[in-house]
Amino acid sequence: MEKQRTLAKSASVSGISLHTGARCTVRILPAPENSGIIFRRVDLPGKPEVRPLASNVIDVRRGTTIAEGKAVVFTVEHILSAIHAHHIDNAIVEMNGMEPPIADGSALPYSNMILEAGIVEQEAEAKYFVCDKLYCVNGGATQIFMSPADDLYITCVTSFAGCPIDPQFMSVKIDPETYHSQIAGGRTFVDYGDLQQLLAMGLCKGGSLDAAAIIHDGAIICKEELRFKNEIVRHKILDIIGDIFLCGRRVKANIVAVKPGHPRNVELAGQMLRHIMESEAGQ
Repeated sequence: MEKQRTLAKSASVSGISLHTGARCTVRILPAPENSGIIFRRVDLPGKPEVRPLASNVIDVRRGTTIAEGKAVVFTVEHILSAIHAHHIDNAIVEMNGMEPPIADGSALPYSNMILEAGIVEQEAEAKYFVCDKLYCVNGGATQIFMSPADDLYITCVTSFAGCPIDPQFMSVKIDPETYHSQIAGGRTFVDYGDLQQLLAMGLCKGGSLDAAAIIHDGAIICKEELRFKNEIVRHKILDIIGDIFLCGRRVKANIVAVKPGHPRNVELAGQMLRHIMESEAGQ
């Protein structure tokens, strides 16, 4: 029987946020068993809180934004990805701003933060979403299928015009060690042609080559060389791990995703959350 897990101590990451361009410090703290994950805005009066659930998602434009009352948090997918992959069930994520730092554009700083804090087992049994049927999300070019499995497996295919290595493919079993070494370091990216539109939407105010790779005219432009030849598909898997955690539990399933993005990831998480709620209501 697997036990719930939390942090042994607190740890923090500071930096510039991707879309708001503001500086923010994120501090992750231990939490009691059965408390789940809670985001707390310590910069606002009363320190309002929001739970990262699909039902609290208010925006999926180039990131996943959650809100409950006055507590709004942008771009939660990277930190949720690291929390989920390291099997953290209970934690408080304190923020003195509305968006976590983009750091290097990957989830590696958050994975490192969790490892720095250390992980401890608690007494209560871990709760899982265990897929028991076939789920399908049809988003036109985006297709996501989920089927039963005894752990979390993700297979992903991406395709972007102008990318020098296209399409990209990866199939991987997600466990803490594999995640940290093979997935967490995949950096975010953007097509050069989309930049003007994103800026017009008021997004990417804190973007730079320190925090993202740019696909342009058959090349990938970034400050340092690619960490992996198929870094784009690894980042897409990173996002899926974070977005499906919006069901509120660790996940056991086999997921196959073709050209995924936040809208369809969150749609799948919403289906998962509804299944959990219906199952609990019927008990």
